Amino acid sequence: MTASQKKLLLLGGSHAEIPLIQAAQALGWFVITTGNNRDGLGHPYADKTVFADFSDKDAMLELARAEGVTAVCSGCNDFALLSTVYVCERLGLPGHDSYATSLEIHHKDKYRALATRLGIPTPRAMVVRSAQEFEEAICGTAFAAPATDSRAPLTFPIIVKPVDLTGGKGIHRAANKDEARAAYRDAVSRTREDHVVVEEFVQGTNHGFSAMLVKGKVAFAFADNEQYYINKYLVSGANTPSTSGKATLAMLRDYSERIARELRLVDGILHIQYIERADGTPVIIEICRRPPGDLYIKFVKYATGVDYPRFIVMAETGMDISGIADVPTQGFWLRHCVMADCQAGERTATGDTCKGIVRDVTFAPEIQGNIVEKFLWHKPGEVITDKLTYKAGIVFFKFATLEEMTDKTARMTDLVKIVAT
Repeated sequence: MTASQKKLLLLGGSHAEIPLIQAAQALGWFVITTGNNRDGLGHPYADKTVFADFSDKDAMLELARAEGVTAVCSGCNDFALLSTVYVCERLGLPGHDSYATSLEIHHKDKYRALATRLGIPTPRAMVVRSAQEFEEAICGTAFAAPATDSRAPLTFPIIVKPVDLTGGKGIHRAANKDEARAAYRDAVSRTREDHVVVEEFVQGTNHGFSAMLVKGKVAFAFADNEQYYINKYLVSGANTPSTSGKATLAMLRDYSERIARELRLVDGILHIQYIERADGTPVIIEICRRPPGDLYIKFVKYATGVDYPRFIVMAETGMDISGIADVPTQGFWLRHCVMADCQAGERTATGDTCKGIVRDVTFAPEIQGNIVEKFLWHKPGEVITDKLTYKAGIVFFKFATLEEMTDKTARMTDLVKIVAT
């Protein structure tokens, strides 16, 4: 560390935070990462690491004070974001909304209420605080006044989810009462809050919309098409340009600016996940003010040429980001997470028992020429115990045409395979 360097605390140290670490260092910061995961792939890139629980906001406040940092940045996790804004609010550091405002965005029940108030399409939902309330909900008696504009009762299928978790954790689609009860038990076992959300199942195509706000306006926007593999609530890939039309994307810009005005959001990222209905209406299902995970911000940089990680760090450290250009996607791109199709102890289609032992990751000859970057972290011999969450790495691809991107994206889980016995 040089005498002129200032310290920045980054809450996180996984592979997802690597672009943020590098961007902060390029801006001249001495970067300190934190988190419980001692094997986080991002920690070796940092200038210093202090292992601690970043979901413990008071512990993060003590760490920031002890290290004498002058900026705090969130990693790609909602708990990291909430601790970040708490620390910055207590220390008077720039670049973040208040803690109360951040809860309105990052807790699903609070966001649903906000969206309803602002006339933004969002799944009809209700908050459930007990098993009795849940039973009333799935029997239809509690849906007389759902927390949305429409007052029609919810019907199966429904979605049950924790209000405070991301990455598909604890989210289940239930087609009947028995499935709903099992979903409720799992959601309650995972959440740190005293309630969960039950909402309508929205039909449509899944997408992401990532914007950079400057003075309450969308100064830059990027959109994608999401892919899912076995876990239908964990994004396994995204390609761009988006299939959403100009009218849909214009609505998302308008919704983003409505939220920014209502909550008086500071400059910086606003990331949205939405389902596009057949009529083009974008129904927002998730929203956050921290970087999305799995190197998404690097995906944006590849596809547009805009240094998204750098602008995120600039915003979170209180720097001026008004120079960002609203550049559309250049070419045809895919970010793909390499995921497993079997786990230890599971029966395969041939009737054999999968040991779940990773041997290699293979790439079909026809996809080799599309690879722009491979970031693989699998270890030969490691055992896959949960195929729903296991990732062997992330690969970025570029295609010559829209048709090639569409075709190969649809076949990507066959073109890139984890070899496991």
